[in-house]
Amino acid sequence: MTYCVAVKLKAGMVFLSDSRTNAGLDQISTFRKMIVYEKPGDRFMCLLSAGNLSVAQSVREILQVEQIEDHEGGDPINIWNARSMFDAARVLGSAVRHVWQRDGESLKRAGVEFNVSMIFGGQIRGEGMRLFQVYAAGNFIEATAETPFFQVGESKYGKPVLDRVITPDTPLDEAAKCALVSMDSTLKSNLSVGLPLDMVVYEADTLKTDRIVCIDENNPYFLMVRNSWGQKLREVFDGIEDPSWEGEATEVPLLCESERSRPLKKITNSREKLI
Repeated sequence: MTYCVAVKLKAGMVFLSDSRTNAGLDQISTFRKMIVYEKPGDRFMCLLSAGNLSVAQSVREILQVEQIEDHEGGDPINIWNARSMFDAARVLGSAVRHVWQRDGESLKRAGVEFNVSMIFGGQIRGEGMRLFQVYAAGNFIEATAETPFFQVGESKYGKPVLDRVITPDTPLDEAAKCALVSMDSTLKSNLSVGLPLDMVVYEADTLKTDRIVCIDENNPYFLMVRNSWGQKLREVFDGIEDPSWEGEATEVPLLCESERSRPLKKITNSREKLI
């Protein structure tokens, strides 16, 4: 399994992925799940992938040469000449379908699901930044101001902090910190996600980036984030009043009297409904 997250802000974009893959408890390996496609001054694109590793790797390779028809009659469109990130996402969707047509039936006969999900974002000269989530069928959706981030893989553990912190106006460095906290929460709760991590931070309208880092277990900043986040969570938790089971003992009783006196219904039949 894996965990990848990407955030689109007014100030730029943040991409973060882990690198653990596993096919059972005794078959754990490290593979990069992030790749950057960049032509400085013209376009910057970053792709994150989750799901079946062989499918994801095939899509990544084919994407560099995949072409789709230009409905305006121009040259075939690929990721290097696409005039918009939407067209580049269409090329990625075509690459996914290309791999499915080539390998889908063979995988099915072998009892293996064609499973891949991707996050694809960046900026092409002449338009603003865009961020897409691409599914196994090659279709995709785009991030909006209301939903400025996407996750693939083991997303549930790291989502709460993103929901509480990330808005389009969040500063870029703060968003990078939030993404790392989100990853740490996932690492803490799921053994199928693991270090090292790959992170890319892209500043809006630069059409290139040099803020690319690989984070291992000895990275001092990530160690600080892990320790501080756990400590601060514990301090906040300890500062919340414990529940009281007697209404007179607190200004906010846990249950009102009418609820406390209502008998619980014992379910003795699975078809019986609790009303």
